[in-house]
Amino acid sequence: MGNIENRDSKNEMLSLEEMGAIGSDVDFLQEKLMAGSRIDQNLYLEYDVKRGLRDASGKGVLTGLTEVSDVVGFGMRAGTKFPIDGELYYQGVNVHDLVDGIKGRRFGFEETSYLLMFGKLPDKDELERYLRVCSELQELSGRFVRDVVMKASNSNIMNAMQRCILTLYTYDEAPDDISAGNVLRQSLELINKLPLICVYSYHAYTHFRKDETLIIRPPKKGLSTAENILYMLRNDREYSELEAKVLDIALILHAEHGGGNNSTFTTHVVTSTGTDTYSSISASIGSLKGPRHGGANLKVQNMFEDIKAHVEDWEDEDALTEYLKLILDKQAFDRAGLIYGMGHAVYTLSDPREVILKEYAKKLAEEKGMMDEFNLYENVERIAGGLIMEKRRLQKNVCPNVDFYSGFVYKMLDIPEELFTPIFAMARMPGWCAHRLEEILNAGKIIRPAYKYVGTHTDYEKLDER
Repeated sequence: MGNIENRDSKNEMLSLEEMGAIGSDVDFLQEKLMAGSRIDQNLYLEYDVKRGLRDASGKGVLTGLTEVSDVVGFGMRAGTKFPIDGELYYQGVNVHDLVDGIKGRRFGFEETSYLLMFGKLPDKDELERYLRVCSELQELSGRFVRDVVMKASNSNIMNAMQRCILTLYTYDEAPDDISAGNVLRQSLELINKLPLICVYSYHAYTHFRKDETLIIRPPKKGLSTAENILYMLRNDREYSELEAKVLDIALILHAEHGGGNNSTFTTHVVTSTGTDTYSSISASIGSLKGPRHGGANLKVQNMFEDIKAHVEDWEDEDALTEYLKLILDKQAFDRAGLIYGMGHAVYTLSDPREVILKEYAKKLAEEKGMMDEFNLYENVERIAGGLIMEKRRLQKNVCPNVDFYSGFVYKMLDIPEELFTPIFAMARMPGWCAHRLEEILNAGKIIRPAYKYVGTHTDYEKLDER
């Protein structure tokens, strides 16, 4: 018991520096790991391996069918592909039309969720019923908030959300029932509870790790998802109509993006095993957490902070061009050689989400008096595509993607950086749930791609003979 008691004063997981007596053994094991064989990169070409499930041209390998959404970057003429301005469809409805259709009303994320989940736009009665269900499900018990959300807080809210979602399994009377009806119930619960889990987890982090005042405010009945996020997040509970509208638009644009993106493909892969909803959605959040996926908007934001620190005159295009060249040459920012927020696997001429979000980012910048910063983003957008094409010797056009402006929008909304990717997860929940239901309803096979073994077979040697 003595050793157990002594461990209470330490972190449960030790860092390498804290390994103490076994530190040298751990170093030894690390050396063994690094000395291990590396796969010959030429073998990927020899066996025509579709790395990243993409073919030689970068196009995704077809692994499934979906009706949930369509991501279009090319047209066809006489059997030949040609680039077009990007198009995105939710259940067949163009996202531009979806956004335009709510201009006479205030908010549309809930309507978008209904469209993704049920395959058609709701009429007035259907939307009213759906909103009543959403309102009833927008709550967490005090016991869950105290015993789960408040425990073991950390700065990465994505991990906090995973933990909370996995724990909801324990609170569900039928967690392993994967009938369509039960999964729909679970999906509706998660869509409406995740904003609370996200915001409360952030408040727990700032209280326990930063010694700030703890504020846990229940959502207000009758408010939209976007309004409630701002209402629960801000100390004064105040927000402008435009602020809530812009956040609503951002949620709509992040709600879904085809079955081939990494986190949604994860949803299909894990769902295909027959596992429960909480495990599937938790896995999708883990995928989205990665900086190559949902974390890209924060990378863009950090890159622009670096540009602002090193380019004195934001209107000086020559100075901006020279600094962007340094970034591409791995001599500036994070030295990865990437201008974040530029380029997309499907879209070439434009990303429709970026086009829409840019329009609203400008409106918000005008309200906030931040047009100088908006103009900087616009200048970098205009310069970066050509520089990347020249540096990489690309024939395909490079356009900005939705991450280019989303971080800037969140900054203007006073949303902390810790919540940039979690808000993406909140928005994507209806899309993940729609794909999970699609996988269940179509009773697909377990997804199991092949890997080619390229090692060598060796005889077993007894321990004393090694």
